[in-house]
Amino acid sequence: MLTVALWSLLPLFLVCGQSLAQLEILCKQLYETTETGVRLQAEKALVEFTNSPDCLSKCQLLLERGSSSYSQLLAATCLSKLVSRTSNPLPLEQRIDIRNYVLNYLATRPKLAAFVTQALIQLYSRITKLGWFDCQKDDYVFRNVIADVTRFLQVQTVEHCIIGVTILSQLTNEINQADTSHPLTKHRKIASSFRDSSLFDIFTLSCNLLKQASGKNLNLNDESQHGLLMQLLKLSHNCLNYDFIGTSTDESSDDLCTVQIPTSWRSAFLDSSTLQLFFDLYHSIPPSLSPLVLSCLVQIASVRRSLFNNAERAKFLSHLVDGVKRILENPQSLSDPNNYHEFCRLLARLKSNYQLGELVKVENYPEVIRLIANFTVTSLQHWEFAPNSVHYLLSLWQRLAASVPYVKATEPHLLETYTPEVTKAYITSRLESVCIILRDGLEDPLDDAGLVQQQLDQLSTIGRCEYEKTCALLVQLFDQSAQTYQELLQSTNSSTIDITVQEGRLTWLVYIIGAVIGGRVSFASTDEQDAMDGELVCRVLQLMNLTDSRLAQAGNERLELAMLSFFEQFRKIYIGDQVRSAVQPGLTDCVLFVLSRGCPM
Repeated sequence: MLTVALWSLLPLFLVCGQSLAQLEILCKQLYETTETGVRLQAEKALVEFTNSPDCLSKCQLLLERGSSSYSQLLAATCLSKLVSRTSNPLPLEQRIDIRNYVLNYLATRPKLAAFVTQALIQLYSRITKLGWFDCQKDDYVFRNVIADVTRFLQVQTVEHCIIGVTILSQLTNEINQADTSHPLTKHRKIASSFRDSSLFDIFTLSCNLLKQASGKNLNLNDESQHGLLMQLLKLSHNCLNYDFIGTSTDESSDDLCTVQIPTSWRSAFLDSSTLQLFFDLYHSIPPSLSPLVLSCLVQIASVRRSLFNNAERAKFLSHLVDGVKRILENPQSLSDPNNYHEFCRLLARLKSNYQLGELVKVENYPEVIRLIANFTVTSLQHWEFAPNSVHYLLSLWQRLAASVPYVKATEPHLLETYTPEVTKAYITSRLESVCIILRDGLEDPLDDAGLVQQQLDQLSTIGRCEYEKTCALLVQLFDQSAQTYQELLQSTNSSTIDITVQEGRLTWLVYIIGAVIGGRVSFASTDEQDAMDGELVCRVLQLMNLTDSRLAQAGNERLELAMLSFFEQFRKIYIGDQVRSAVQPGLTDCVLFVLSRGCPM
């Protein structure tokens, strides 16, 4: 309840029923009206209200006596602004009263509108974060966060449990995010203190609650029980996604992320039941929730290597690979795009955080790499399903292929069997997409230069593994398309669509040829591979002669851009200033010989 000091302010406004009613009307106009003028007037009046000296007391009055959810939302929002201001901050006693009042308010009104509950929880989180180092009689009064939510978790209603879990989840997220209105150094001090004093206990609590929930055979068709499990998963994910060392990792470097779990958390990850909990949940809950489970698994798979010794890491990796194998053997839920995307991220983390030499020692490695290869090939063939997820699969195979020269383990890695399959699937699927895109009027991936370049950079490494097979496939496909293209140009009955299809196929092939040539690594290349490069270069130059001869009549912009990309890669590898010191003797002569003999179209 409010203290006497705060309650004493309320009588001043008990006679202001008209003022309260006017505030509620303004709130309704702000959030509901479709008339711009009315909404702007309401917004202006409410801004004046939030800046008024008696805003705090009126907010409390709105919460106590307001009849609409909008007025409750306004009160919670205004209170958040009041406790966040850096000039003329509220006294400690007043902030403690507001914190206690909010908790009591939520406990006695578990069925508020969702947006009101969220705003009040946000208010609690903001007060707790900004007052983290405030003391009252040698007691850090805002740090007993688990005790604050115990009353919600001990109540037998699902609504109270949801509120308690959401408070912990939102608080974790709030403390993890820097506030531009306060110094970064203060944010890091608070985040570090919260990490050391509370975060592991919160994560342990979330895992225990998940175990209890999974053991109770929840009825996930019930909206409230579904919501409880979702909030528990969000809480676990927020704990695992915490910025433990203050690096603020950019999401663009997602595939390189390592989760810097503190050493004090070792026990949770040495216990295989933690990892098993999330894999079991994935198989037992509906697709609407399982992406959150996979997001947690992505973070767990990215735990820093130094948390374990060699034996512990091998055991942890074995459990992780077994879980991945189980998902691949029962792929029904992967038909959901969100599940599919998160699972692709999980596969990428297998190689970004572990060495190929460690993976090959896992007992089920031969079967798992076969399943991953089949999954990748199928995914590439269905390129239109989730195009943004392909990056993670190609990233996995790129890193696997790049590791081959450094593997010292005696166990076979089997990449010589599966990388050609992945390369072939990517190349043929891009060529087959040309006709489908034209037929169905779909968005052409070739128009996204950044996406194409990213995938080609990854393919450049994959394609150089077992390069003989890659080169043979490219020569075969290029010769077929080039010959068909030339015949269409020479025929008087050719349709524009047929010509456009072949130009699209050749565009992809020129891009890919440029990429695999750009993937040449000087210390690992041989004269035979350089000769294969020459075979490919020869064909592109012959095609250029053909396309140049008809530029006056008709040109293809995408094909010309592919040519430019190809020449950039060729220049970088064979003509650049540093080539002389990097290439093998006789390389230039080899390439020039192949070019000079010509390759008929």
